Amino acid sequence: MKLPVWVYREMEDRVAAVMRTCVGMSETRKIHARILVLSLSQSNFLATKLVHMCAAAGDTVYAELVFRQLLEPNTFLYNAMIRAYAHNCRYAETIALYEEMLRHRHARIPIVADRFTYPFVLRACGGLLLVAFGRRVHAHVCKSGLDSVSVVENSLMEMYTKSDDLMHARKLFDGMKERDAVSWNTLISAHARLGQMKKARALFESMPHKTVISWTALISGYAAIGCHADALDVFYQMQLSGTKPDEISLVSVLPACAHLGALELGRWIHIYADRHGMLKKTYLCNALIEMYAKCGSVDHARQLFVELVEKDVISWSTMIGGLAHHGKAQEAIDLFEAMENVGSVKPNSVTFLGLLSACAHAGCLAKGLEFFDSMSKRYGLTPGIEHNGCMVDLLGRSGSIDQAIKFIDSMPVQPDAAIWGSLLSACKTHGNMEVATIAMEHLLELEPKDTGNYVLLSNIYAAAGNWDGVSGLRKHIRTKSMKKTPGCSLIEVDNVVREFVAGSNSDSRFSEISAILEVLALQLSEDETVLMTR
Repeated sequence: MKLPVWVYREMEDRVAAVMRTCVGMSETRKIHARILVLSLSQSNFLATKLVHMCAAAGDTVYAELVFRQLLEPNTFLYNAMIRAYAHNCRYAETIALYEEMLRHRHARIPIVADRFTYPFVLRACGGLLLVAFGRRVHAHVCKSGLDSVSVVENSLMEMYTKSDDLMHARKLFDGMKERDAVSWNTLISAHARLGQMKKARALFESMPHKTVISWTALISGYAAIGCHADALDVFYQMQLSGTKPDEISLVSVLPACAHLGALELGRWIHIYADRHGMLKKTYLCNALIEMYAKCGSVDHARQLFVELVEKDVISWSTMIGGLAHHGKAQEAIDLFEAMENVGSVKPNSVTFLGLLSACAHAGCLAKGLEFFDSMSKRYGLTPGIEHNGCMVDLLGRSGSIDQAIKFIDSMPVQPDAAIWGSLLSACKTHGNMEVATIAMEHLLELEPKDTGNYVLLSNIYAAAGNWDGVSGLRKHIRTKSMKKTPGCSLIEVDNVVREFVAGSNSDSRFSEISAILEVLALQLSEDETVLMTR
C-alpha cells in the first residue's frame, strides 16, 4: 500500500530535524540506517542532507554511496555531491560528475547546472589547471545566462588566475558590472603571485574598499620578489589605514623583517600576536622563530620554540637551522636527537640541511658523515645539491681536501658554483694550490663574471708567494672590465630599516652621517694620542 505524499513529507521533516543534531560519521550512519528502514532511501531531500553531513566529516566515499543509491537524483543532490568532491580536493571526480550532469540535460527529469554548480566545477578546473576545459565551462555559463552572477564571475576569474591566464581574468574583471572585494583581491593576488607588482599595486591603489586580504597580497608579493623594504612599507601603511593584521598578514611580513634585520618590528608583531591570541597557530610561531634566529636573537627563538605546544617538522627544522647559523652546533645536534626521541615528527630534507650545516661550522666530520648516511638509509630521503654542498664544506673545513674532491666526483648530481666555491675557500684556508686551480677552472665555466672567485684565487696565490699569478689575475680583471659587487649593511633605527652601500652617497642624510663620522674619527684620534702619551 502506497502512503500519501503528505505522510512522506512529514516523515522527511521529522528525520531532517534529528539530522540537525547529528555530529560525526557514526551518528550519520545511524540516521542513514533509519532512513532505509523508513523506506525513504529515494528521498532527494534527505540524501542531499546526508551528503552535506558526509562532506563536512570529510567522508566522500560514504557520500558517494548515498548518492548512488538514488535512482533519480535531482539537481540539488548533484550539486551537493559536486560540492563534497570539490571541498575535499577530489577535483577529477568533480569534473566527471559535472559531465554526468550534462548527459542528463534531456532526461525525463532534466538535470541542469545552476549558479550553485559552476563555482565548484570551476574550482576543480583551477585546481587541476585544466584551462581548456575551464573555457568550455565558461561557455556553458554564458549559454545558461549566469555570466553576470557575481559568485560565478569570481569563480571564473579564480580559475583563469590559477592557470596564470591573467589576460582572460582581466577581461572578465573589466566587464563586471559590480566588483566586490573578492573580485579585486583575486586579481591583485594573481599579479602579486607572479611577481607583477606594478600591476598589483596599480589595482590595489584603485580599489575602493581595501580588505586585510588586499594588504596581505601586496605584502607577500613584495616579500616574494625580494623587495623587503616595500613589504614593510605596505605593512606600516596597513596599520595607518586602521586595518588590523591577521595571522596571514603577520606571516607574510615576518620574512621581510628577518631579511632586513628589523628586530624591533618583529618583536612588536610577537607582542601583537600574543595579545590577540594568535600564538596558538604553529605556522605563525614558526615564522617568529625564523625571524628571531635570522635577526640574531637566537635565545628568543629558543624560548618561543620551547613554549610552542604543537611543534611540527618546520618548527624543529627552523630551530635547528637557527642554532647552526649562530655557531651553536652542539645545541643543534642535541635538538635533532631530541626530535628523534620524540618520534612523532620525522625530519625532512630541510632539517638535515640545518644539521649538516651545524656539523660543517663545528668541524664535526664523523657526526656529519653519520647524519648524511642516515638521510637515505634511515629516513629514505634523497640528498639534494645543498646537502652535498654541506658535505663538501664539512670535508674542506676539516682539511680533507682530497676526500672532498673524491666526494664531488661521486656525487649523483652535477656540482654547482657554490660547491666549487666552498672547495676553493677551503683550499685558501689549507694552502692547497693544486686543488684550488681545479676548483677555479670549474668556477670559470659556471660563473665567468664573478669577481669574487678571482679575488679569492688571487689571495691564495699571494699566500703561496706566487706574485706572477696575482699579477696575471689582476690584469685579467682589468681587461674584462669586471667590477666587484659593492658590500652593503642594514641597520634599524626608530623602526625604519636603512641600507648603506659601499661607495654610495645616495642616502638622504649622507651629509649628516658624514659629519658625525668625522667627529667620531677625531675623537678616536684624540683618545689614541692620550694613550700614547701615557
